Amino acid sequence: MLILAIDCAQRFCAVALHDSATDTPIASRCPDIGRGHAELLPGIVAEVLALAGTDLAAVERLVVTTGPGSFAGIRVGVAFARGLALALSVPCVGVPTLMAMAQPLARVRDSAVMVALDARREHVWCAVVNADGGFAVPPCELKPEAAALLAATSDCLLAGSAAGQLVAIEPALQVRLAGGGLVHPDAPSIEAVARIGAGLDPAAYPPQPLYLRDPDAKPQAGFALAREA
Repeated sequence: MLILAIDCAQRFCAVALHDSATDTPIASRCPDIGRGHAELLPGIVAEVLALAGTDLAAVERLVVTTGPGSFAGIRVGVAFARGLALALSVPCVGVPTLMAMAQPLARVRDSAVMVALDARREHVWCAVVNADGGFAVPPCELKPEAAALLAATSDCLLAGSAAGQLVAIEPALQVRLAGGGLVHPDAPSIEAVARIGAGLDPAAYPPQPLYLRDPDAKPQAGFALAREA
C-alpha cells in the first residue's frame, strides 16, 4: 500500500511517500518553515511525488498528524489530507503527534515513553505510550509541575522539548531521559508517521484536530453584527 504522510502540526512541513507492503520509505521532504504551511504544502507534496516518479493516482492511503501543536498548521494538514483523500476515494488516518514521537522509541527501547512538549503559556503537552505502542496516558495539557509528577509516578523514559523543564522540577527524572532517542525534540519523524498510520484503523483514528486548548484568537463579540431574521 502506497501511503502519503503529512505533518504540519509543528514548525516542519513534512511529507513522505511510504510503501507499507515492504516497509520502505520512497521519498520525503521535511523543510523547517516555521509558518506558511498552507502556501507551501501543495508544492512539497508535488516535489515528493516527483522524487518518487509517481503521481497522486497511485496513493492508496493518506496519513496526517492531528496534534497537539500549531493551530494553523494542524488545520492546514488535516484539511489538505481529508480533501485529498476524498478526491482520491482512499482512507485517511489521523495520527496523534505524541504517539508518532513516542511509539518508535518505546518499541526500540522496549519501554513506556513519556513525550513532553513545550506548549508555552506555562503548560506542557504530554502523553505516555506503552512499549506496545498504545497510550497508557492519552495526550493532555498540564502545568509543568503536574507533568513532572506524572513522569515521576510512571515507569517510563522521558523525551521531548519540555523534558528539561520536568527534570529541573524533579531532578530524579534525569536518569529517565531518553537522550538522542528522538529525530526532533518537538516533532515526529515523517517516516514514523507513515509507518504508524499504515497500521491504524481509520475509524478509530479519524483525521480530526487534537488541539488540547482553545485558540489564542477569540471572536470579538462587541463587533458581531446581528443576523437578520
